[in-house]
Amino acid sequence: VAFVVCRSLEGLKTFSYLEELILDNNLLGNDLLLPRLPHLHTLTLNKNQISFQRNTCKILLDHLAEVVPSLQYLSLLGNMACPNELVCKEKDEDDYQRYRYFVLHKLTNLKFLDTRKVTRREREEALVRGAFMKVVKPKDAKVGA
Repeated sequence: VAFVVCRSLEGLKTFSYLEELILDNNLLGNDLLLPRLPHLHTLTLNKNQISFQRNTCKILLDHLAEVVPSLQYLSLLGNMACPNELVCKEKDEDDYQRYRYFVLHKLTNLKFLDTRKVTRREREEALVRGAFMKVVKPKDAKVGA
């Protein structure tokens, strides 16, 4: 088994029947561009540099929806875009759930996000309010301050 850090994903376009792609630990950011991979159902982007800065994660999710229409399993663990206690001490389960709703709003065919199965309730909530869930609460949200 060889592990190589990706600098370019250009060569992937020759693998149009690719079904699973693991791009963990590759310093990939929100500017990630994949070629059209119509058969890809599993994508892991764990421990990269994907964040919610300046609406760019929305652009990345829109791009994934377009180029990998069969995507059912996605993992973004270890990225700033995936708010959990492993990445940032200020994040909690509510932040993570809002992130899930936002991703599910954009990628409606997902069956699993990160390590958890997508529930019917989550899918319904994502349809109704997912577009508004990318907002993260401020670090110092003190009442009466």
